[in-house]
Amino acid sequence: MQVKTKKLSVGYNKKSLISDIDLGVEKGKIVTLIGPNGSGKSTILKTITRHLEKIGGVIVLDQRNIEKWSNKELAKRMSVMLTERVAPELMTCHEVVALGRYPYTNAFGKLTPEDEAIVMDSLRLVRAEDLAYRLFTQISDGQRQRVMLARALCQQPEVLVLDEPTSYLDIRHKIELLDILQTLASQKQVAVLLSLHEIDLAAKISDWLICVKGDRIKVAGPPDEVFLDEKMCELYNLQTGSYNTLFGSVELTQPKGEPEAFILAGNSMGIPLFRLMQKYGLPFSTGILFENDADSQVARVLSDHVVMAPAFSSINDAHIAQAKQFIDQAPVFVHSGTPIREQNARYIELLEYAKSVKKPVLSRESFIRKLGSGNRKEMT
Repeated sequence: MQVKTKKLSVGYNKKSLISDIDLGVEKGKIVTLIGPNGSGKSTILKTITRHLEKIGGVIVLDQRNIEKWSNKELAKRMSVMLTERVAPELMTCHEVVALGRYPYTNAFGKLTPEDEAIVMDSLRLVRAEDLAYRLFTQISDGQRQRVMLARALCQQPEVLVLDEPTSYLDIRHKIELLDILQTLASQKQVAVLLSLHEIDLAAKISDWLICVKGDRIKVAGPPDEVFLDEKMCELYNLQTGSYNTLFGSVELTQPKGEPEAFILAGNSMGIPLFRLMQKYGLPFSTGILFENDADSQVARVLSDHVVMAPAFSSINDAHIAQAKQFIDQAPVFVHSGTPIREQNARYIELLEYAKSVKKPVLSRESFIRKLGSGNRKEMT
């Protein structure tokens, strides 16, 4: 274990905010802290990196109490990237990254050719070599984030600690940064400890997750045990909307009331329509969805009126009867465009039934046009 804590207590002014923190990060593994804003993720990381004084407990680095490491020794083994913005005046990005080599330099701080090569390699690794000779204060926040990561990598650490490293990054650079962290962990056997707000990304990158809430660690474990709908709702105290761990997506608050449309869905064709209805605050009914269909994952949290069939089963008479009841109650029938094949062949019965009871039958395209026209209550 590269980094380990035992009964660690963290806080400010000798007052403990979070206690009994037991965590460990092994070589080649990524451990991620998640939790609401203000839950103490940064406080934990800053305490482990000695930016804050611990209240109690023990922090061990490479089987040695971290208090016994000198600053220079620690800097050679652990590099840190925190959220605080830095603005070094009149320094180029190359010079900022080169600061990561100073634990290895002599008393005069002179860089060797080898040090210079490591600086440029670190910039290349984060796709920032084109920024090398630009002033750090004259680049964007996202570019600064990459340069600061390059500085951390320049130390060639055994342990890399990052506090919300994806802040200020667009989606492309978020993905690139996380790819870099995975490469460092898997190929260079760096132990990575970080905090993230994007829980969908945390699920994809992490070997172990630590959920921080209140004065204790709420939950800890591998992603498949931690990322469950009910645990995420509890961790973030979701009062409205929901989080779908299968998709790693958030759904907004379900519209309430009588359905304004019955949507014949399936094969992922219904999801955009469900979300449009939610956007405009219009309740809907839908079916007949199989439990293993992606549409069912979204429909069940955005509507109380869903006809659901077991996965890999056949549509039976009870499903048809319930769907017909929903069709009777809705002003309009919408065909999402889902293909009708052997398993859902009975969808044809629903289409014919809607026509027989004089329900307007709208295609996907015409329905979307009517929703966007402003006359949303007059979709017929």
